[in-house]
Amino acid sequence: MAEPPERSGQRRLRPAPLIFEPAEATADPEHFFDLESIEDPRELLARATELTLAFRAATDRAVEFQAVAAAQLADPKRFDRLTAADVAERAAWTEDYARKMIEFGRDLIRTGGRPPEE
Repeated sequence: MAEPPERSGQRRLRPAPLIFEPAEATADPEHFFDLESIEDPRELLARATELTLAFRAATDRAVEFQAVAAAQLADPKRFDRLTAADVAERAAWTEDYARKMIEFGRDLIRTGGRPPEE
């Protein structure tokens, strides 16, 4: 499993817009965001790089939402709170990783969604 992202001094990248593909396009395994139709290698590199950055930014945000949800589920104030083991089982994580994500989520909640300074 991926570790919570390191955040010290890192600014958020503004992802390129992801254009969702019609169902018939995604049925073709060779089709990927229309990259296969770009013939100019400079243009292909630029668009592929934009997509890479967009997916990385989306992954970072999704991990933050996972961490917040894990922290909320493990909140001791909840009558139905989950243990780190329970959170790990639900998310297919190890228990140690779940504890780290719960703490990361608590930090995000405490700082209003901003990653804590390290």
